[in-house]
Amino acid sequence: MDGAVSGLAVAELGAPDGVPVLAIHGITSSSRAWLALSRNLPEARILAPDLRGRGRSRDLEPSTGMRHHAADLAMLLDERGLGPVPVVGHSMGGFVAVALAAARPDLVSSLLLVDGGYPLARPAGVPDEGLADAVLGPVAARLSREFPDREAYRDFWRAHPAFPDELGPELLAYVDYDLTGEPPHLRPTSTVEAIAHDSLDLYGSPWHVDALAGLGIPAPLLRAPRGLLDEPGGLYPDLPEHPPLAPTMTVTDVPDVNHYTILLTDPGAGIVADALRPTLTR
Repeated sequence: MDGAVSGLAVAELGAPDGVPVLAIHGITSSSRAWLALSRNLPEARILAPDLRGRGRSRDLEPSTGMRHHAADLAMLLDERGLGPVPVVGHSMGGFVAVALAAARPDLVSSLLLVDGGYPLARPAGVPDEGLADAVLGPVAARLSREFPDREAYRDFWRAHPAFPDELGPELLAYVDYDLTGEPPHLRPTSTVEAIAHDSLDLYGSPWHVDALAGLGIPAPLLRAPRGLLDEPGGLYPDLPEHPPLAPTMTVTDVPDVNHYTILLTDPGAGIVADALRPTLTR
């Protein structure tokens, strides 16, 4: 079921009477990133919004960063009369989750960060205006492309190094949802403007460092050993089990996954579900 709250498009996945969980997607992703998790965690009621500039929320004004997204999600939970709830965030969604927990701890009963939420290593010598291109260049190039039909976009993802196996039905649903326009001018729903605004908050902004230091609840981080292009090392190649900036964070490696498959496919989605399940208390 989809609905609109405070301008955001919001998908509800799983059990309508299950324990509500707020699920926050990554920088160029959407609510459909949580389909495999929902299958592995059928007892939960997963609230999965499309963040500003993505999915069916693409026409909203771009955010000014993670705290803007967090304010949107706080409004969502307030309007639904929910909270505190478990919060899970993937990639950039982990940063938004930390911002929400810092700003509105009354709304967050637990945190689970999936390959995101801790400051990324900033590329040497890259100014702020070049961060999006330096780090997400291939992704930004995809967002600027047009595809003549849905099958062409499916073929793009079939050839992606992160997905060596055939795309299953959940991945196909994720890919199909990530298109806007009409053939032959289909484009990904995430906007380059959204990436440009949000990427600045991923590299140790002072507010983020303070938020991590002040977290009053555990912040487990599940780390993928491979990155966006399935390259070794991933986003956090040198992160210790207990990162220095986050006293309540513990890092656990998820074997044999990359930045995408840690959430979008099995067994990654099942491992995320297992980590989240103990937090589903009313």
